[in-house]
Amino acid sequence: MRPEYWIPLLAYLLGSIPFGFLLVRLGEGKDIRRYGSGNIGATNVYRRSRAAGILTLALDAAKGTLAVLAAGWLGGGVEWQAVAALFAITGHVFTPWLRFKGGKGVATGCGAFLALSPLAVATTLVVFALVLALSRYISAASLAAAATFPLFAGFYGAPAQVLLWASLGAVLIIARHHENIRRLRAGTENRFRPGSRS
Repeated sequence: MRPEYWIPLLAYLLGSIPFGFLLVRLGEGKDIRRYGSGNIGATNVYRRSRAAGILTLALDAAKGTLAVLAAGWLGGGVEWQAVAALFAITGHVFTPWLRFKGGKGVATGCGAFLALSPLAVATTLVVFALVLALSRYISAASLAAAATFPLFAGFYGAPAQVLLWASLGAVLIIARHHENIRRLRAGTENRFRPGSRS
């Protein structure tokens, strides 16, 4: 079997590591899924602990980057690397270690596509920051980032393979925010307040 055929599985397994869950479990002996939004991602972890939240963000992004780099090390070209990005996001969202109920894929997607289209990610982060500053909703900022990233990737000349898999990743991330979208429409979504546990 050609080495690159292992890329989707490897990327999925890397993406599936539930760092937020593990950090809170090891640091506090608690299950992060029982607090706040119940999500294992950096935002919910941050509400428990700033340090753990920041570390979760960094590690979730790093596993996405590592998945793409590993695809290259295995001899995969840009299309295989883009496939790795999507599978890393999928592993994070549907982690088998937590009964396939993981995070929302934003940090992992950011890290993964940083290795493929850094200028597009940088511009997307500006959009994220602007929406967050104006709305104070992490979910709204994440949705805006997911929706605009494929556009920026195309603007900066990313190959068609990257655009395809980036678009699929964006759809998955947006779909994973369905509850946030419902709360945003109802006006019941929690605003982000640094240092707050609410």
